[in-house]
Amino acid sequence: MQLIVAVDKNWGIGYNNDLLVSIPGDKKNFRMLTTGKTLIMGRKTLESFPEGRPLKDRVNIVVTRKKNYDGHGAIVVNSPEEAVAKARELSAEDDIFVIGGGEIYAQLLDQCDTAVITKINYEYTADTFFPNLDKDESWECVDESEEMTCFSMEYFFCTYKKKK
Repeated sequence: MQLIVAVDKNWGIGYNNDLLVSIPGDKKNFRMLTTGKTLIMGRKTLESFPEGRPLKDRVNIVVTRKKNYDGHGAIVVNSPEEAVAKARELSAEDDIFVIGGGEIYAQLLDQCDTAVITKINYEYTADTFFPNLDKDESWECVDESEEMTCFSMEYFFCTYKKKK
């Protein structure tokens, strides 16, 4: 299972239930990697999408404690464990991406073996954070893209693998 996230210098990922910044190159990379795959997300992440609708051309699994929640076509489950079981029933392990938010990342990080991280060389005001994998001895960066820019903002993609 994989995860995908964009982080700032402090590993911040969101503020007020929204991304810290929208980078066209990051969105393009996200689409390229996740189209045709199965996505696991929390309710707030689903609700942050345009019109609160699931992402097209992907299986969307949303985790919520709310009973009878209308996922607008997403598969609705009530626990991260149920989400993982459903995803594994539908897809190969490498075709499952955890896409947030903070609570879902925290609950499923240990079950992932690959993390695709967009690192943004800027410090934003954030209220949601991702664990700093550079300080976690069980993870290592195995691939890093060249630095890219969006206006004056610098960013790059890193692929982390969990050490065996």
